[in-house]
Amino acid sequence: MIEPPESDRARQVLRRVRSVPAGFVTTYGDLSPGAPRFAGAVMAACDDPGIPWQRVVRADGSLAKGARQRRLLEAEGTPFRGERVDMRLAWFAGDDAAKGLD
Repeated sequence: MIEPPESDRARQVLRRVRSVPAGFVTTYGDLSPGAPRFAGAVMAACDDPGIPWQRVVRADGSLAKGARQRRLLEAEGTPFRGERVDMRLAWFAGDDAAKGLD
């Protein structure tokens, strides 16, 4: 069953995205442990300009939205290693993103 984008679970994903500070990133799996595709679906359905979507990357640091996402992340000071975010330096762990949100 597909959850509506306004479900409690979807709102929790968006709260976690908002908690990621500039210069850091989180992953789809961190936003929705065990269900990264759900987080991706929530992000794809979200049209709120206040959501820092660029701070959500794949687990390997690669970018789902390519050059546009990279420009926004670089402007925030997010470190890269080649084509990917340097996850050793920039990862905002799921536990950090989830503090006080569950």
